[in-house]
Amino acid sequence: MTEHRPEVTYNDALKKTALYELHAELGGRLIPFAGYELPIQYDGVLAEHHATREAAGLFDVSHMKIVDVSSIGSSDVGETLELIAPGGLTTLGDNRLRYSMLTNDAGGIVDDVIFTRMANQFRLVLNASRAEIGLEYLDASLGKQLTFRPRHDLALISIQGPKAVGVLQKHDPAVADLSFMEAGLINFGQTECDISRSGYTGEDGFEIAMPIDEAEQIVRLLLLDKTLKPAGLGARDTLRLEAGLCLYGNELNESTTPVEANLSWTIPKRRRQDQRFPGATTICSQLERGTERTRVGVTASGKRPIRDGAQLFNENNQMVGLITSGGYSPTTGKPVAMGYIDVPYANEDNDLTAVVRGKKIGCTVAPLPFVQHRYKRSK
Repeated sequence: MTEHRPEVTYNDALKKTALYELHAELGGRLIPFAGYELPIQYDGVLAEHHATREAAGLFDVSHMKIVDVSSIGSSDVGETLELIAPGGLTTLGDNRLRYSMLTNDAGGIVDDVIFTRMANQFRLVLNASRAEIGLEYLDASLGKQLTFRPRHDLALISIQGPKAVGVLQKHDPAVADLSFMEAGLINFGQTECDISRSGYTGEDGFEIAMPIDEAEQIVRLLLLDKTLKPAGLGARDTLRLEAGLCLYGNELNESTTPVEANLSWTIPKRRRQDQRFPGATTICSQLERGTERTRVGVTASGKRPIRDGAQLFNENNQMVGLITSGGYSPTTGKPVAMGYIDVPYANEDNDLTAVVRGKKIGCTVAPLPFVQHRYKRSK
């Protein structure tokens, strides 16, 4: 009896990652996402979610845009990048990562980005849906001072979960020495890959950039470990929602500031004082005086999820907020959501009403995250 391999049907309008054929072979249900054809699930969102929380899940995140940045002259790359990002980049140590944003003149978020200092250059990871916009913004703002090199030659995977380190230690024991938001190298046989202890699930985990022509071979090797399960976009979304992490296009956009998004922690005191970044006047004013709305968590009183786009009302039937992400939380066993609420109604345990397809659902403002983060911090 021959093994059945699902037929791969190509949609020429969509891009494919280096793992496309493997996704189909493993039974992945492929859907359009940010211009790519990617698996939303394999065995099911719930199974993949629990596998990641309890053991380890492998995600193809090659749709994210990796960009290496170097200086044209002798200027410090971090100092130059601070002209368009409010994060502390000049103080970032070698092989360290930092989460920050590109901001516009109104203080809105052009993209949220992971910055990594790698010796005399930086590596940026942009969101897939914002990749071209982000690159254009970078080049228009800093193109005379910096060189931006998209790494089309690299694939990117994410291995998340409490047993992720054990999976990777079998290939290179040194990965266990990395702490959260630290980068290094990992070897798979003769292939050296870039690795960072990071991710977007709230779990301990790693992201690995590898040569695109060796990606499928490496992933097949990794999946020989039955601790590791392939996981799709569905579980990635439920995991990041439980962890209270923002998704561009939902919680973040060009009309939302870092302060409104409750990301003020990404702006250090030095940057608040120098104000040498786009939108600094608006952002720093909000840091000092507060905002009219803020991002919060929301839990539903029943079992019906409150989806993005649902409006929130106070006891006087006045609209006071809007849900940006919502769904069922497999870990907590209840519906959870995030959204923006007028500050006077944003206190934890404040009761509101959500309207979902004409039906009213009782809900309560809740603290974030819904599931505590389990990153490996440095001692």
